[in-house]
Amino acid sequence: MIPAFSLERTQELLYEINNLLENDLIPSVPIFLDSPLAADATDVYKKYSRYFDEAARYLVGRGDDLFKFPQLQITRTSEESKSINNISPPKIIIAGSGMMNGGRIQHHLLRYLSDNKNMLLIVAYQAGNTLGRKLLQGEKKVRIYGQEVQVKAEIKAIGSYSAHGDQNKLVEWVKGAKKTPGKIFLTHGEKEGMKALEKRLKKETGAKVVLPDYGMIVEL
Repeated sequence: MIPAFSLERTQELLYEINNLLENDLIPSVPIFLDSPLAADATDVYKKYSRYFDEAARYLVGRGDDLFKFPQLQITRTSEESKSINNISPPKIIIAGSGMMNGGRIQHHLLRYLSDNKNMLLIVAYQAGNTLGRKLLQGEKKVRIYGQEVQVKAEIKAIGSYSAHGDQNKLVEWVKGAKKTPGKIFLTHGEKEGMKALEKRLKKETGAKVVLPDYGMIVEL
């Protein structure tokens, strides 16, 4: 099971899985993209291949469909999603949502988390208090759709898919501005990380940095 965001993360996964299969680096197994939104987003990607990087454009020019291969099945309807259960393992299921707080991935977690033969591969950032964060932190019991589920599946995480700039990149981005911002509001992230970024921005850019309180109103 791979919970993934519908935009960009899913397409990256399909691209890499296609490459792994074509080069016999993983066994040929059924792969399910169980997300109507991700399927629609992937169709948009196909229309704009001119924006791909050089390696991807080369493959497309050679006739390779990066997001369509024999092992891949796209399940758009709920009936198609349920039919995945009828396919014997091994299989790979990519489904939203990325942090597992909703979406079709929850149905698969409910069914497969309690079996130690299965694996959950986390490829996205997991915010605090989400189901994904609880699983990432190693909780052995979680609640899904009101049911208590024993976590016996193997939990693995890959951090290299993060689409966000890290602290260094954010600081360099601000320092690269033609004019230093008069005031910077940090609104996205966890408290400890934002405090560390606040300290660096103040020290290295001289800008005034604000960590807004919940409900704070600012007039610009």
